Amino acid sequence: MIFIFAYFLLELFFSLQVGARIGFLWSVIWIVTTFIIGMGLIQNAHTTIKMNMQSLSMGKLDMKAFHDSATSYFLGAILLIVPGVFSDILGVIALLYTFYLQFGGTIPSSKNKTNINNLNKQGDDDVIDVEIIESSSHNNINR
Repeated sequence: MIFIFAYFLLELFFSLQVGARIGFLWSVIWIVTTFIIGMGLIQNAHTTIKMNMQSLSMGKLDMKAFHDSATSYFLGAILLIVPGVFSDILGVIALLYTFYLQFGGTIPSSKNKTNINNLNKQGDDDVIDVEIIESSSHNNINR
């Protein structure tokens, strides 16, 4: 309950501060613009989820990253729809996290792992496994 009260106080504070600086007309334009962007994101959510599912099937995303990406995408879009400066800031942060997961926070492709494992399973006869033992290092130091 206290978090909701703190959220509303922060929302009111930021909205009044920004509204006083940019004026009433620009505040209304801001609210309408972020509402339109949020609605556009919600309407195009199916294509984003489809792309994430393709990334999941190709091994670029794991299941946790897929879930986090979808959740932060919807949360960011909803926060942009809610009027207010603080909710818009939180919405943009959530959307940036979504973009990070989709483009920057990917795991290596599983194709490379399987190719390395297949080479090891085939058993190259030309490869010699070597273990180096450093027992002679004490003799070299004493000389």
